[in-house]
Amino acid sequence: AEDQSLFTSVTTILGYLILTVFGHIPDLAARITGRSRYYEEIIGSVEDPDMAPLLYDKETFYTRRIYDRISDCWNRPISGKPGARINVIKRTSDNGNKSYKLHLDKTTECLNLGSYNYLGFADDWNNTCGDKVRKGLQEWRVSCCSSSAEAGYTAAHDELEKCIAKFLGKEAALVYSMGYGTNTSTLEVLGGKGSLIVSDALNHTSIINGCRAAKAKIKPFKHNDENDLEEVLQQAIAKGQTTKNGEYKPWKKIIVVVEGIYSMEGEICRLRQIVEVVKKYKAYIYVDEAHSIGALGKTGRGVCEHTGVDTSEVDVLMGTFSKSFGGMGGYIAASKEVIDFVKAHASGTLYTNSLSPTVVTQILTAFRIISGEDGTTLGREKLDKIKSNSNYFRSELRRLGMSVLGDEDSPVVPMMIFHVPKIAAFSRECYARGIAAVVVGFPAVPVYGARVRFCVSAGHDKKDLKQAVKKIKEVSKLLNVRYERSIFG
Repeated sequence: AEDQSLFTSVTTILGYLILTVFGHIPDLAARITGRSRYYEEIIGSVEDPDMAPLLYDKETFYTRRIYDRISDCWNRPISGKPGARINVIKRTSDNGNKSYKLHLDKTTECLNLGSYNYLGFADDWNNTCGDKVRKGLQEWRVSCCSSSAEAGYTAAHDELEKCIAKFLGKEAALVYSMGYGTNTSTLEVLGGKGSLIVSDALNHTSIINGCRAAKAKIKPFKHNDENDLEEVLQQAIAKGQTTKNGEYKPWKKIIVVVEGIYSMEGEICRLRQIVEVVKKYKAYIYVDEAHSIGALGKTGRGVCEHTGVDTSEVDVLMGTFSKSFGGMGGYIAASKEVIDFVKAHASGTLYTNSLSPTVVTQILTAFRIISGEDGTTLGREKLDKIKSNSNYFRSELRRLGMSVLGDEDSPVVPMMIFHVPKIAAFSRECYARGIAAVVVGFPAVPVYGARVRFCVSAGHDKKDLKQAVKKIKEVSKLLNVRYERSIFG
């Protein structure tokens, strides 16, 4: 669905060219007249004439002339809980979106199709988790004010790590205070000098930056393509490391990194096929389950359960708590040897404040509900609902002729927009109709890959989703983005 027609491709690039040209015209006028709200950025002025500008005009051009034009579509502040419905605070700007004024007394209620509230804990928190978390707050307070390696590791952290290991069938686990930092900290220490990291071409930025921070060599393979992965591994093993004298030197280790659900595509990893290739070539596999843990699989155990792969076949499982668990932070689960090594070397455990024990209580409570250890069927009901809602919403958008990415059962439902002017128009028209959705453009996705990314929740009911589909249909007809029906949308 991401492949567009020649007409769409040409007009998408043309849109960026027009914006670029019309951005340089006012820049030129500003240099001549000395009048512009961006004048200081354009000429690179600084208070101290002996100092070089921190940013030059070419570096800030995209931000001021393209992003600022439509920046009202992002960073919208909300009040209250991030549940199925949210209250968006009104903002106004009198300088072309360079800055905003908040009107805290004026809000708009919107159907929330942008948050990662997959299992709906933000909606029923008072009834499901509230009492235990408030009790945890009284016992542990908000912060440990220290890293895990110093004085920030509590009995609650230990309980959570054992809970994760048991839930995933692994020997041990390690928790971090930030999901992004989980990948950057872990991959940095796993990928040592003389190692090779083979990474899916569409892996998340946190994985990319973790790989870059490591001393390992990095090679990409085509997205979700086990055949290309095999070819990359064959060539890497055959050629080995590059040495000064041209002698063959094997890699110390090879680590293949993939995601459970790709967050900009909504696609589920072809894990069964990829694991078979990885094991065939005696490599290791690292799976990022940020969007799949708690949202995929019959019992919420993620992409392994969904694809029929035993967790023993995956060397390192990574996940986050900010989606299905209604918390924050992340974890890795692996053998005790790996966990002990990472714990002793990762910056996320040595130098960063440990995960808030109050948040730990929230995550533990969510785990017990998902696994049914709370003695109810609520976890089972939530898992059934997120699956049902996701598949209904995706099928309805496809029925209307939208260009929709992703696989069945994925709660991430991207819909292609392609044209950069339509990014802002789609967001604003949805907002005007009470729909809060996340639109995505370059550089988060390729220039030709602008899209809206809907995130479905167990907190939504069918009435919510039917209402959303009706309004999205109106917007899509207005903006001509039904690309599966016509090349003109």
